[in-house]
Amino acid sequence: QVQLVESGGGLVQAGGSLRLSCAASGRTGSIYNMRWYRQAPGKEREGVAYIRWSGGSSGYADTMKGRFTISRDNAKDNAKNTVYLQMNSLRHEDTAVYYCGAQVPGTRCWGQGTQVTVSS
Repeated sequence: QVQLVESGGGLVQAGGSLRLSCAASGRTGSIYNMRWYRQAPGKEREGVAYIRWSGGSSGYADTMKGRFTISRDNAKDNAKNTVYLQMNSLRHEDTAVYYCGAQVPGTRCWGQGTQVTVSS
């Protein structure tokens, strides 16, 4: 199994920035890709961004393009196994609990989430 721990959430004013982190541990060699999701109160969970664990391709939901950037810690020994989500030009509607998910064979592992609140 893979364990995920998100951090970096908080309260920020509209127009501000936050960087979320997702630290993976356990059987990280089984990860295909990592995704960030978010869930606002009363709404369904939606995809935000993804990145291939082996590096290379990434993608974003339309409303995040140009504002959010997903990246992976590229330390040579990959010891940190951390994925980041840099969020700029935040809007009130970005307020949500943000989760990272690791796709492994047969399932997806989830972190506990981190709250992002954007004040207007």
